[in-house]
Amino acid sequence: MDPKQDDTREVPTKVDAPALELSSSVVFPNDVVSIQISDNDPALDLLRDFEDETMVAIVFSTGRAYPPRRRTDLHPVCVLARVVQCVDLPDGAMQAVFHGLSRARVLGVKQVDGRSIIRTETLTIEDPPATDTNARILKILDLVGEYAPRDGSYPEDLENILRLNVRGFGRFADLVAAYLHLPLSIKRDMVLAVDPEARLDILADAIRGELERNTLEEEMHGQVRQQIEERQKEQYLRQQLRAIRRELGEEGSGEEEIEELRARLSKSGMPAETLETAERELRRLGAVPSSSAEYHVILSYVNWLLDMPWKKRTRDRYDIEAARAVLEEQHSGLEKVKERMIEFLAVRKLKNDKSAPVICLVGPPGVGKTTLGRSVARAMGRKFERMSVGGLRDEAEIKGHRRTYVGAMPGKIVQLMKRSGVKNPVIQIDEIDKMGSDARGDPAAAVLEVLDPEVNNEFRDYYLDVGVDLSEAIFIVTANVVDTIPAALRDRLEILRIGGYTRSEKLTIGRRHLVPRALDAHGLDAETLRFTTPGLELLIDGHTREAGLREFERAISAVCRKIAVRVVEGREVATRVGRPLVRELLGPAPFKVETGLKQPEVGVATGLAWTAAGGALLLIEANRMPGRGEVKVTGRLGEVMQESVSAALSYIRANADEFNIEPSTFKENDLHIHFPDGATPKDGPSAGVAIATCLASLLTDRAIRHDVAMTGEITLKGKVLEVGGIKEKLIAAHRCGIRRVLIPAANLKDLEEVPAEVRERLDIVATTEVMTNICEAMIGRPGAKNSKSMPIEAVEPPAVRAKA
Repeated sequence: MDPKQDDTREVPTKVDAPALELSSSVVFPNDVVSIQISDNDPALDLLRDFEDETMVAIVFSTGRAYPPRRRTDLHPVCVLARVVQCVDLPDGAMQAVFHGLSRARVLGVKQVDGRSIIRTETLTIEDPPATDTNARILKILDLVGEYAPRDGSYPEDLENILRLNVRGFGRFADLVAAYLHLPLSIKRDMVLAVDPEARLDILADAIRGELERNTLEEEMHGQVRQQIEERQKEQYLRQQLRAIRRELGEEGSGEEEIEELRARLSKSGMPAETLETAERELRRLGAVPSSSAEYHVILSYVNWLLDMPWKKRTRDRYDIEAARAVLEEQHSGLEKVKERMIEFLAVRKLKNDKSAPVICLVGPPGVGKTTLGRSVARAMGRKFERMSVGGLRDEAEIKGHRRTYVGAMPGKIVQLMKRSGVKNPVIQIDEIDKMGSDARGDPAAAVLEVLDPEVNNEFRDYYLDVGVDLSEAIFIVTANVVDTIPAALRDRLEILRIGGYTRSEKLTIGRRHLVPRALDAHGLDAETLRFTTPGLELLIDGHTREAGLREFERAISAVCRKIAVRVVEGREVATRVGRPLVRELLGPAPFKVETGLKQPEVGVATGLAWTAAGGALLLIEANRMPGRGEVKVTGRLGEVMQESVSAALSYIRANADEFNIEPSTFKENDLHIHFPDGATPKDGPSAGVAIATCLASLLTDRAIRHDVAMTGEITLKGKVLEVGGIKEKLIAAHRCGIRRVLIPAANLKDLEEVPAEVRERLDIVATTEVMTNICEAMIGRPGAKNSKSMPIEAVEPPAVRAKA
């Protein structure tokens, strides 16, 4: 071997060259290399400015700053190279060819036109004596001969090629490092090492490291292959074992768990289709290793099939008197609803018809809709389960997920059936009016399949994928409003409306149910602490404003908590909770008792409104001022109520002679109609007669009685049409001290639902014409030549007095 010195003397000793840092490769001296520069590499913009044969300094930054501005920003050694060629690629990258010339020392850095220029001095490197390095070169060639055959990308005679190209020890090290697929960090260390012996040591250590890594990878691959072969062998042996057992007449897998499942299957009472499916899944279970994920998926599915109540049911009790006693014990009032429940039980006793109607309880919050379902189940001796679908948007929550999904589960209906343990429970579905829909499906369609008695005997959950008989279950649904229930679903429901409670009903419920429950919950003695009627009335009138009972119950609990604190502190506690003690404990009442007007006023009418929380008074004010006939309406009204304003005004203008109103009044005055409590949205047609009465009062300058409230839709011809929510509206009028209520004659049928105490204390007048309504409400009659009152039909029951 004839070692020579590195060929570095052809380059000038001192050279100024632009700085270039390559992020993906290394250029060795005396090497020609083609490098692809990506479109996000900072070197790309510099290379676009260079011409062919431009000399550059390939530098290595220390990580402090790039582009470098001081010598300390760079390693002290760089490589001088020429840019042989640069070719742009279609994807925005560049293919650049470099010819490495020599290593150089970095003397300084200067900035020229925004570019870093490196002042360099070429390094002259002498090779060490051959006697010291020949052994190292031979050792490296042996390592290459061992390393290259493991990678198919190297030539078979790579070792001989390297032997023939030895041109000095340092250059030999650079050649081998450039040729082998070594990590980029090793190649950078080779470039920065000036001493040839150091380069040989780095190269030898790198090849040994690669050999060791390859050896470890081969061992790991061998272990993986061995594990795979062992699993395949185990599966093959299991298949042979199953074949042997089949030959011996042992059809099952023989495992204790599967045998237990088979024993349960024989007693499950499944339908034929479901039984066939379960047996098929058990056969699959026996063919799958117990350690696999599929085994547990099949096992979970079979357990769900076995846990379903296919034949177990409770025996119904049809004792009507006992059922009536249960309903009376749990609920005060709600006579119509309780009577419907008794009718339901009586029909079931006479004819065990599975296709019973689905009852939908509609009413404001807190009136006892949820507890009614529990009472029905108790009266019949059935299991009770409930679920809420409020805010539900995913159909899979009802019908489950298919087993192909990870973590799939049955829907809520199947879960409730499993939890009840019987096939005939009472299932209550709450908040059915608050379901939504999105890209995951329409849950209303799934609930329709559950409730429809024509199809629910073969309800198919996506997870179970077998028919589940829901026809023996009794479904009761609840809602606050009917309008938001989908039409197809609403068509399958029998709507039972539950109105708000009257004041006396709340007092009765408070004494019988709420107060004992609150005293017991707060550790107080019901015998020594008693709520008086005035105290409860103050809680009802001053601390609650609702159709139901939840706020009333919270107010009672608040009083009990205050008293419990005094008891624990050892302070004297009164035994009677009356008005003074309620004021002392709870402070001023947040609500004033809702009442009507204090005195008759011109241009102010009292209407009646229905809300989700019950009935309420609706004041309507009108004013006029000189102008050009403009009409302004305020109070956050909906489109329907704005149309009612237009209809009422058109009626008044069309019948101006009847009211003795000058036609010029409408052209020379602006009208402003306002509905107070402007933050509350208002809509609906039932304020039409009240608006017409308010305008008639304003334009005839006659006051409206302060103790009169009215409701009804108006037509352009002056007819009064039927409206809804009569029960709630009359209860609100009674609560607020109204003496006379004007309702449409078409709503006489709704008076049967109104509590007797409300009917007895109200003077209810039924009208068919708006003129009659106005005459009954105003003090005095509109003085006009054609003024008249329309006759009123006879009103039933007798407690309702007719006016003419």
